[in-house]
Amino acid sequence: MKITSIEAIPINVPLKQGLTTKTAHGEHIESPYVIIRVHTDEGLVGLGEATVAPRWSGETSASCVDAIHNLIAPALTGQDPARINLLRQKMERVIKFNPFTKAAVEMALWDLAGKAAGVPVYQLLGGRLRDEVPIKMVVGAFEVDKARALAEKFLDWGVKCLKVKVGLNPADDIARVRAVRELAGPDIPIGVDANCGWNAAQARYALGELAKLDILFAEQPVRADDPAALADVRRSTTIPIMADESVFTLNDAFHVTQQHAADIISVYPGKNGSIQETIEIAHVARAAGIVCHMGSNLELGIGTAAMLHVAVAEAAIDSETYPADLIGPLYHDADLITEPLSLGPVMAKPPTGPGLGVELDEEQLKRYRV
Repeated sequence: MKITSIEAIPINVPLKQGLTTKTAHGEHIESPYVIIRVHTDEGLVGLGEATVAPRWSGETSASCVDAIHNLIAPALTGQDPARINLLRQKMERVIKFNPFTKAAVEMALWDLAGKAAGVPVYQLLGGRLRDEVPIKMVVGAFEVDKARALAEKFLDWGVKCLKVKVGLNPADDIARVRAVRELAGPDIPIGVDANCGWNAAQARYALGELAKLDILFAEQPVRADDPAALADVRRSTTIPIMADESVFTLNDAFHVTQQHAADIISVYPGKNGSIQETIEIAHVARAAGIVCHMGSNLELGIGTAAMLHVAVAEAAIDSETYPADLIGPLYHDADLITEPLSLGPVMAKPPTGPGLGVELDEEQLKRYRV
């Protein structure tokens, strides 16, 4: 089988009314992403999704489309799509960084490999360790009343774990989390995510107060490029520290674990640049004696399906302790796939068809295509 062409299709899908979100990086109101189709000479088509965000990785839908059409597609056309490791190297040679762009192409290669073999991607990754994955819903960094109302909506759905965005003003952050804890009661696990928004002093103060509220984890309390500061914050609190923006690459994972800067590493294929590198990072964490968490950039159906395949197959991803962010389609007006994924309110299940197990909805693609 040979690759004959690669399509990169820009789309823009709004978040549902009342489910937009807000973090220290800004507000997320719509998702200008890119859908990938890798075509082959045997008629099989692999699907991928690039959840690009300039404030997150520096990529835009325009830069993604340009990189694929002008650099990646010429390098991969004519190649055997099953040689995923080789094609990852070829992508690295023609363009540096751009993890979400590369992840979308690699995702499509795994989809093709599964379709060619007639098995789900999780089977190619060694098979399922678990049949379903616990998940949580995310409350944005809104004013207290709005955050509480959103948390109440999720609890009414039957959600059993919440994450509250913080990282703005510490006093407001603490008040927001306290309001959600009072609403949820003592039995609902609650994590917080600062998205790099605090400095070290603010983080130490805020986490000291939040520790009184029985917090499951604190995700990326300080800036991404200073694992020593993250390690300092970790030593100052009893709340488990999760590294997210600090770990894009395998080398990042090495430095964070070497400096004992985190108790948990958040991973997912888009941020890490591929399914394969997500697994490699999980193995670094496992060797260091820490666990991983399946994070998210609010993916649509294809990207979430890829994450589910990894989450059920990788032992180092401890979703039982730290429920996953496999929730992106729940926040959007559309998921771009023909059959919705099984997501929540408590558990998510991977699709069981060949490859990623999802098919592109052409009508939705037409509607949201840019």
